[in-house]
This record gives sequence, C-alpha cells and structure tokens, in this order.
Amino acid sequence: MTLPYFDAAAVRAAAPWTTAIAALEHALRDGVDPEEDSPRLFSPAPGGEFLLMPAVGQHYSGVKTLTVAPGNPARGLEKIQGIYLLLDSETLAPLATMDGNELTAIRTPATTLLAVKHILAAAPGSGTGAPGTPHVLVFGAGVQALNHLRAASAVFPEASFAVVGQRPERVRVLIEQLASEGIKARPASAAEVSSADVVLCTTSSRTPLFDGGLVAPGAVVAAVGQHGLDAREVDASLVRRSDVVVEGRASAWREAGDLIPARSVEEWKSIQPANLRELVNGEFERIPGRPCVYAGVGMAWEDLVTAALVYEGGTRP
Repeated sequence: MTLPYFDAAAVRAAAPWTTAIAALEHALRDGVDPEEDSPRLFSPAPGGEFLLMPAVGQHYSGVKTLTVAPGNPARGLEKIQGIYLLLDSETLAPLATMDGNELTAIRTPATTLLAVKHILAAAPGSGTGAPGTPHVLVFGAGVQALNHLRAASAVFPEASFAVVGQRPERVRVLIEQLASEGIKARPASAAEVSSADVVLCTTSSRTPLFDGGLVAPGAVVAAVGQHGLDAREVDASLVRRSDVVVEGRASAWREAGDLIPARSVEEWKSIQPANLRELVNGEFERIPGRPCVYAGVGMAWEDLVTAALVYEGGTRP
C-alpha cells in the first residue's frame, strides 16, 4: 500500500484557521498536557542541523523532521524544510506523511491566536468573550507574519491590522498579498506599540523589537518568532511588568529566551505562569492594569493535533 502524502495545498485545505484553532482548543480541554510534551531534539547535519519533534497521543503519534540550512536562502531555497510522519499509536504503523513546513505555518499562528483570544477574554470586565475589534500590530514581513495576519483576521474579522518591518518593500508585498485575500492592513512603525491592543512578534530578531515601556496596560504581546535562550523579541522590562502565559512551562525553561533573561528559571518555577491548558480551561486570571506576554516556542503536540486534523479531514490522494 502506498503511504498517503498530503502536500502543502492539501494540508492548507484540511486545516482552515478557525478549524485548526478549534482542534487545538479541543485537545487542551480533552486531556492534552503541554508539560508532558517531548523535548525538541537537535542533531548536526551537513551545512546545518536536524530538528526532530516527536509527540504521542491516544490515537495518533508522530514526528516532524526538519532541516535547517542557513546557506539555503542564498541558493534560492528554503532555510527550513521538513516532513511529518503520522503513526497509529497502538501499532506504530505509518499512516501518512505530509508537508512539514505547511504544518508549521498553520499550527504556529493557530496556537498564537488561540492564546491571544483567551487572554483577551480573561481581561477584567471583558465578559464572556474577547473584544471583536482590537488593533493588531504585527512585527515581521515573512511567512509567519503573513499567516499570523491571516489567522488574526479569521478570529477578529473586524480588527484593524498594521505591519512593522525592517524592509519596506517586503512590507508592501505582504500588504498587497493580504489585500488580494480581502484583508486590509497598512504599514506602521514601532512607535505604534503604544496604541495596539495586540502585538504579534513573528521575526527572526535576536534582540528586542521595541521599548517594552510603550506597551499599554491591558495589551497582549505574543512573542513567537524565535526559540532559544539567546534570542528575544521583547525586553526584560516588559516581561517583568506583565502577566505571563506560556505554551508549556518545561519548554519555556528550555527555549524561551524572551523570558529567561528577565527572571531566572528558579524564579519562574516559583511563579509558575499559566500554560495553554490552564488558560483554555479558565484557570488564568489577569491582574488589572498590566499587559500580558504570551511566549511561544513551538511544541510537538501542536503538530500532532494539526496532522491528525489533516489526516481525518483531508482529501487523500
């Protein structure tokens, strides 16, 4: 039997934004615990490195295998490439393979917007749901910025969107692409942080993107563009004056450079910030007058949930 392969188009068709977000939300409410997720595994490769992300579940298990080749962009190739292998948990028999890059491009924004939606809903006086018309400011002009804007538009269709990027030409191309899809966005500068309700950081920057003191009380900042303790998109002052939510605490201690410089691992362990499962299940309370920082590094359980969604709902070749 030929193993089914879901290419990028098939993955995208099977996992529209609201469906992917709902699947992640359901998984967190149905027993998925981010603290039990497998660590990301790194191994040297010629001209770069391998990233292996295994995950296990009741019905399905799987592993995403990525390669990171820093020299590829100069060759006109993608820096990160990969494939996902979905398995039957009982027998460990392979069920399907699928495009690993597209899976990442979907699950990352879906997880971010899931977190943002619930953090906004947890604000004092917000009632039972998140506000429907936030001003969303996105840092970055690459594929993750594009997909975060697409996901944000699906969750907050009445929101206003603005984009901050280092290269005006890339920002222009991004805005034109969004316009062709019916999503209106405009260029902006980092100074606009002070008026944003939601700030999405989706860059490869190794240093903070803006002065954290500009972030308004009550605003939500999602730092999701980087992983690794030597990389950060937000500064320590913002983290220290904010409520904090993480994907998983163990993964944050290993890889969230946005958090560790602000406080030591020992301090964070004593604080025990809420993880996504606790956020979704209503166990997170915001402190009035404080911003909230969501720190995401990308986790294997998110890949597995999204891959299962694709396998069960996608049109197999």
